[in-house]
Amino acid sequence: MPVKRKHALRRPKDTTVPDPGDDGLSLTSARRYEAFGRVMAALATEADFIESCRDLTWWRGSDHSWHIEWRDGPYASEVATLLSEQVRDPGYDGLLVTEAGPGSEGSAVLDVMGVRFELRAIDPMGRATVRARPGFWRLAEALDTTRRTNTRHPWEELLGG
Repeated sequence: MPVKRKHALRRPKDTTVPDPGDDGLSLTSARRYEAFGRVMAALATEADFIESCRDLTWWRGSDHSWHIEWRDGPYASEVATLLSEQVRDPGYDGLLVTEAGPGSEGSAVLDVMGVRFELRAIDPMGRATVRARPGFWRLAEALDTTRRTNTRHPWEELLGG
């Protein structure tokens, strides 16, 4: 006796042709990521910020804003000022960063290229305290060849010299 096979119903083929110019990324979404990239690039150029922060994290908010949070390190208002000074575009005459509210030691809100950034510092020390803290390893001091010390420099340890 022949066995009948059951076949699933076939779906009709989708006949819509995608627009060749549509890459699935809107201009609004692209601006959000460009603003985020500019902010992170500005923070990466500041060795004091990167070296003094612990647990630097960021995430995208539900309203398409960005949240940046860190422990120790500078005050949120200091980071807001830093970003206001560093995030620039030579081809644009206006400001790319504006403060959306008053900043404090623990939090600040910025508008970067129309994208909201919420900065939050947990247990901040401030830049002045970070710079004055003894025993804080600094890249600039480690690479200073003019300063003579009784101990070997870090690169001498690495290179065996």
